[in-house]
Amino acid sequence: MNIKRLLCCLALLLPAPMALADTPAAKAPQQRDATTFTEAQINEITSPAVLNRMITGYERLDDQQRLAWTLARMSALHPDSGDLRMLLALTYAKLGDKSKTYDLLLKMKAQGYGVDLKDDPRFEKVTGTEAWDYVVQNLQLNLQPFGEGKVAFELPKGDTLFESIAWDPKRQKFLVGSVRDGQVRIADKNGKLSEFITPADGSGLWSVYSIAVDAPRDLLYVTSSSTLYFKGFRKEDFNKTGLFKFRLSTGKLLGKILMPSNERTHTLSSITIGKDGKVFVADGLLNEIYTVEGDALKLVVANPKLTSIRGMAISDDGNTLYFADYALGIFGADLKAGTGFPLAHDTTTLVLGGIEGLYWHDGTLVAIENGMSPNRVIRLHLSKDGKSVVKMMPIDAANPAFDLPTYGTVVGNDLYFIANSQKNHYGQYGDIKDEDALEAVRIFRSNMHFAWNEKGISTGNAVPIRQASPEEGRKMLQQGPSMQPNPQAPAPAEKKGD
Repeated sequence: MNIKRLLCCLALLLPAPMALADTPAAKAPQQRDATTFTEAQINEITSPAVLNRMITGYERLDDQQRLAWTLARMSALHPDSGDLRMLLALTYAKLGDKSKTYDLLLKMKAQGYGVDLKDDPRFEKVTGTEAWDYVVQNLQLNLQPFGEGKVAFELPKGDTLFESIAWDPKRQKFLVGSVRDGQVRIADKNGKLSEFITPADGSGLWSVYSIAVDAPRDLLYVTSSSTLYFKGFRKEDFNKTGLFKFRLSTGKLLGKILMPSNERTHTLSSITIGKDGKVFVADGLLNEIYTVEGDALKLVVANPKLTSIRGMAISDDGNTLYFADYALGIFGADLKAGTGFPLAHDTTTLVLGGIEGLYWHDGTLVAIENGMSPNRVIRLHLSKDGKSVVKMMPIDAANPAFDLPTYGTVVGNDLYFIANSQKNHYGQYGDIKDEDALEAVRIFRSNMHFAWNEKGISTGNAVPIRQASPEEGRKMLQQGPSMQPNPQAPAPAEKKGD
């Protein structure tokens, strides 16, 4: 695999650094008086970081017009972000611009968004018309539950914060990982839990964020980080994170790869395994993807413009690694050719932002979209080359059981996943807001073959994102952040005997 080439190709898929900042004759916007910017000047800015600072500033100044221009520019750069579009709609409403508010909300409806805006005081300046009533009714239509999935079982209520689940085909049982106590438990199909792996066993586990089973090789992989959410957190363990390998049948620790505790803060947060046993692990904080080579992690994907890598999936042939960026959508990496690509799709009918879990099944990608209103599970049918979406089929959407669903696991044609993660019951410092508000953890089952032959929603009119020319690429590599592999040496493994 040509790692350097892959890193550079992925770099060209994302917005270039701000042009004004790269031109000696021009001052960067943050060095000028942003309160005088025109719409045309704002539309010249390509740096999301700069635009985010401007959004914050205009909000504080209550400059709704420039806020609208900035949000519109940001939405153009991030067409898969529903949060940005809703903020833009709210800003148009505050300005009393009925036409732009209605138009944007109807476009969001066509993309699948649903929201109840009836009696919403934030939109009071644009209400009171037949057109507004039409918009409200259409957005409400997308809030109607869709699909045949249901809750398969529940895990007991408690301060555990289960974030991950995997299927053990040998035991015919599930494994669930806890962020709060660092345990991996066995769960039967009735939700009964039993201990399997605990920090007290000598594994050194902290918060468990993802687990993955490699049944043919009798292996279990766990990503774990020392976070404030972990009840056993110690100051001396700050910034520690690693990939742990266990014997699936016994729970015996076989080895672990710890990331170096340097000035860079790492958090290994997701795993995927190919049919050949190739393991990929993502750092959701630094937005890097590694593959396991021997006793070390080798960098595969890194780009400073990525925002938040979540789920990953590998095609059956092992050639393509797909990964979801929470704001930017889905990307693919051709592991043999060493090239990267955005998953092209028609953004007028489909948004791919807000994806938490991503799974390959029967030639399709199945995604858990918890940053979408309503929360939903969707199936993406791909083109022959795997680089674009030709149609999308909702599998389950707006189910009352959904409350920030997270990761899941494939069992035959079914996807089992945590439907109510309950992250929102915890503060940023790991403190539980209201323990009485915790619920039993609902494990939902969706049939990934649901409506397999239905037409679905066509996204075949997608125009692939323009890739930079070789000359543009050279300039970006010279002027922008380095696109070379991380010079950081692979982390050594702390091995234990098999």
